[in-house]
Amino acid sequence: MVLRNRPDAAAKARQVSRWFVRQLAPPVDDRSAQDVDLVVTELVTNAVRHARGTTCVLSLDARPDAVEVTVLDSDPEPPRPRAPDFSGRLGGFGWLMIRRLARKVTVVLVPNGKAICALVPR
Repeated sequence: MVLRNRPDAAAKARQVSRWFVRQLAPPVDDRSAQDVDLVVTELVTNAVRHARGTTCVLSLDARPDAVEVTVLDSDPEPPRPRAPDFSGRLGGFGWLMIRRLARKVTVVLVPNGKAICALVPR
């Protein structure tokens, strides 16, 4: 799914990921579905906030033991962990959350940007 880098991108991505997860057999338990939802939200939000360019691409793939969430954007810079801002103004929680919820996270440079792939256990 191609998403324009606009404030509503994460909400649109969540709609798609929720539909995708509901279609899987065997079903994904509620906790895992929430984890997929959070990872999708954070990866797309980070692409909109930090990547150069006007779009990002969300891809979802079902594996027997995980849901693979991939977001491509046009910024070749890998994510950098930041100290969380507990005042709520500057964020800094997303990348930490992604790393905690996913079994494996990889960042691959691709022509004109990067792909971040997170394997979320199901």
